[in-house]
Amino acid sequence: MAELELSIRYKTLPTRVGFGVMCALVPVWALLAPVFLGLLIGYVSMHMEMLNSWPATLILLALLSVYLLGIALTAVTEDDKLFVSKDGIAFPLFLLPLLRFKRNRNWSELQDARLISFDNGDRSEERLILKFGNSTLPIDLSGVAASDREQLMLAIELWGTNCERSPELINYQTKLQNDLRGVSQLSYTQMWEEELSRRFTATSFVPLEPNATLRGGKLQIIKQLAFGGLSAIYQAQHNNVDLVVLKEAVIPQNADDQSRQAAEERIRREAQFLMRLEHEHIARVLDHFVEDGRHYLMLEYVHGQDLRQYVKQNGPQSKETVINWAVQIAGIVGYLHSQSPPIIHRDLTPDNLVLRNDGNVTLIDFGAANEFIGQATGTLVGKQAYMSPEQLRGKAVTQSDLYSLGCTLFFLLIGRDPIPLSVSHPKTALPELSDEIDRIVADLTGFEPEDRPQNAQALIEALSALSGTEPASELAGTETTRELAGTEPTRELAGTEPTSELSAGGVHD
Repeated sequence: MAELELSIRYKTLPTRVGFGVMCALVPVWALLAPVFLGLLIGYVSMHMEMLNSWPATLILLALLSVYLLGIALTAVTEDDKLFVSKDGIAFPLFLLPLLRFKRNRNWSELQDARLISFDNGDRSEERLILKFGNSTLPIDLSGVAASDREQLMLAIELWGTNCERSPELINYQTKLQNDLRGVSQLSYTQMWEEELSRRFTATSFVPLEPNATLRGGKLQIIKQLAFGGLSAIYQAQHNNVDLVVLKEAVIPQNADDQSRQAAEERIRREAQFLMRLEHEHIARVLDHFVEDGRHYLMLEYVHGQDLRQYVKQNGPQSKETVINWAVQIAGIVGYLHSQSPPIIHRDLTPDNLVLRNDGNVTLIDFGAANEFIGQATGTLVGKQAYMSPEQLRGKAVTQSDLYSLGCTLFFLLIGRDPIPLSVSHPKTALPELSDEIDRIVADLTGFEPEDRPQNAQALIEALSALSGTEPASELAGTETTRELAGTEPTRELAGTEPTSELSAGGVHD
């Protein structure tokens, strides 16, 4: 899972009106004012005696002020995003006066959050009041989409550890969640229990705090990046120099001794196996250790932006770009499936693929521990919209990763998640797409494994033919014509020659 970052549009009536007015006045401040300013400067330069003329100076200053004011007001009214992350909130420029001109506010500064409702003529309005130290900021919730409101409320609930939330705000959040889910009669207690179950399960697991140390002080926790269930992901510093990602997992306390021993053995065995993987597009697993009964994987810290965030900020990508990324991802999948026994990733999604600063795509955070925790608790690994039918039945095969890859290509082309458990046709949503790319995505998301390409190399060849390039084998050390599915024994929890079925989340810069 990538580090959560939200971009919330906040468009109030004054900013909408202001932006509209500035757009309407573009001919005045962006065209006429600069033209007259230039003409006047030219005229004054030819008549030097006018330099000491107050009228000429005032006109020059007035025209210059109009031009600069137009640019400044347009920038202010166009800035309409709240950026929310685990570190805090960055507010739009037009709110700076209320924030004492401090745009970025940490969660530790948030002391109070409350909801004020009032009638405004024929409709009711709500204001979210946030108190940061000596600054009080009202947010008109009518300027925030309902889904974004829920995300903002949840961020305050999860990360505003020092914040007191009013009962009115809690009730409002409950109603908002119920409305968005089409539910009309759920209590806040029920909703909270559901949220706790989804994030933490019934466990005493408590994540590490910043500045905590491991391995005799060699590893220092910088911050928590993600959490859920019985695991957490941290950014850490190794030997006071290198940034790394640390994945922490705990075997459930209610697991029986046999299951616990089997899971711990698999974690150790698979961690050693993962550390031997070497691929330029896979984040390296650097180490595995156990401390205070918790299992840790230390991974390479990848600088970049995950593909979900990238598409969210830049929109759907062109066919050429998606094909280029798809070849790289297929190469990663092929490499994993070529191992002996094959590695089934089981969680190939845009969240777990990072676009590095050099333009290449990297698979991040091989969280082997998640798979074993999932088996011990009976939970599924993977996001529903990207999970194949057989994976939902608990029978993942190598073609299950190809199904997830097809769903990922749909997202990259269209900008939204595919419909779960369906054959995806991106051309339906984007008619200008070619039949060839639509057919590739549809083939990848075939309902049964035999309906899909049988290995990653076949996909690479199809993509290369579509782009008009020579298909280079991306599967290092493998036979390109090898049928990767069904040629190796499958791995069960207590099997002998097991297939490594690994889950991956994602953490990055």
